[in-house]
Amino acid sequence: MTPCLTLLSPSDILAAVPYLVGFHPSESLIVIGMSADQAQIAARWSLPLPADALAPLTPVLEREKITELILVGYGTGQLVTPAIDEARRLAAAEGVKIGEALRAEDGRYWSYTCDLPHCCPPTGTPYDPTTSPVAAEATVHGMVALPDRQTLERTIAPFTGPVRMSMRAATATAVADLRARLAGAKDTEAFARQFVAEGLVRVRAAIASHAAGRRLEDAEAAKLGLDLTIIRIRDEAWTLMEDAHAPLWKDLTRRLEPRFVPAPASLLAMSSWRSGDSVLAVIALERALTIDPAYSMANLLMHALQQLLPPSLLRGRLPTPAELNTAMGTPKAAWLLPLTTLLDDPADAVTP
Repeated sequence: MTPCLTLLSPSDILAAVPYLVGFHPSESLIVIGMSADQAQIAARWSLPLPADALAPLTPVLEREKITELILVGYGTGQLVTPAIDEARRLAAAEGVKIGEALRAEDGRYWSYTCDLPHCCPPTGTPYDPTTSPVAAEATVHGMVALPDRQTLERTIAPFTGPVRMSMRAATATAVADLRARLAGAKDTEAFARQFVAEGLVRVRAAIASHAAGRRLEDAEAAKLGLDLTIIRIRDEAWTLMEDAHAPLWKDLTRRLEPRFVPAPASLLAMSSWRSGDSVLAVIALERALTIDPAYSMANLLMHALQQLLPPSLLRGRLPTPAELNTAMGTPKAAWLLPLTTLLDDPADAVTP
């Protein structure tokens, strides 16, 4: 559920939208679902809309008991009007009324529900979202509106410069240590059991360190990056997931070498989704899937977000660590395969 904002006019709606989606949108369709005068959902689609893009909205309307939709399109009339028309057809088919439908472009808005020249002139009505009381109200609620989606993307972009070189060196050391341990292992099954046990300890230690306000050292982060490639170790973090873990996974998403990013980026997506930040969740999943398009956890979460499923579906349904142990059984050497396939990388030979 979105925080309660007072929306009394088109200007209020346009001031609220950037806070509801996390940034000032462009070439977008925003659908705000209302129930009992409270916004229950706020979803965004890029324009132009792909075929059947709004289909996932239908079950949401029933599930969230939506009685009214507010539609806002950003861009030219040629781009926005077809999307507004499609959303209105969907609402009509579901018996949901349209409270307001707006198009915004270059600091002016037009209403699709009003054609009275004295209040909705053909030239549009000027508005300034930064001066509306809604902006102050949203800020009080702790909501943030970044300038655009690219700015939000940069908040989880890879670190560069000295931080990147330091992490590259730490990763090379962690990889070399693991190679040496693997070469000296006489029993690979026993080694796998030991490695998984150590990784589970490191996951819990990282979460505890984060809770205590301590950032992981580069060497710790690099080792954890290797650990998280193992599904059982990654799932330990998943089953222990809390909304407050997002900064830990965000830090690792930015610091780790790219080939080790899909796991922490997916965990960041999960924690962001749980806390209501579905836009950041999608951006994190895009990072993961750009690196590994077949990464199953990222694909699963992306499907859930695209279908507008609520994170509550997973709350209380995740297995406990003990249940994971029962379901997955004793660690096996084959579990290490996702990690061993990532050990070779020319970048590991580069030192500061």
